[in-house]
Amino acid sequence: MRGFAGIDHLGLSVTDLDRSEHFYTVVLGLKPLMDFGTVRTFIDRETGFVLALSKHELGTDAPFTELPTGLDHIGLTAASRDELVEWERRFDALGVPYTPIRDEAFASHLNFRDPDNIALELSASNAVYDGWMAELRERDIPADEIRARVMDYLEGLK
Repeated sequence: MRGFAGIDHLGLSVTDLDRSEHFYTVVLGLKPLMDFGTVRTFIDRETGFVLALSKHELGTDAPFTELPTGLDHIGLTAASRDELVEWERRFDALGVPYTPIRDEAFASHLNFRDPDNIALELSASNAVYDGWMAELRERDIPADEIRARVMDYLEGLK
């Protein structure tokens, strides 16, 4: 049996539905899909990604923190590092705080937060990572081979 077909949607608890809707529609460009009162859904029409925002009656107004067990951050895909630069410009224009692009071994990352302090990241992987992921979709690579490749690759970066 296949595990699962993909991620159907992501649900986030928020403190203010209107404020969060503004962020996710204006900043990230998601389109409103449905409003169920205490839950609103949005879609990225190009990818089909669906986001549900919920305001729970018994929820708190405390901002998100990644320190308790549970969600650490949400990683979104960017097509390229150049696209991350465009996102930085957009964040500057809209007053969205962010951490400047970090170029890491397998991808470039741009970190930012939503109005509830939920940690978000845009990531543009490099050709090495993309190649390995394509290979992993084609065949089962043993863990020791993956580990050896990663260590060799990282050593070569020094």
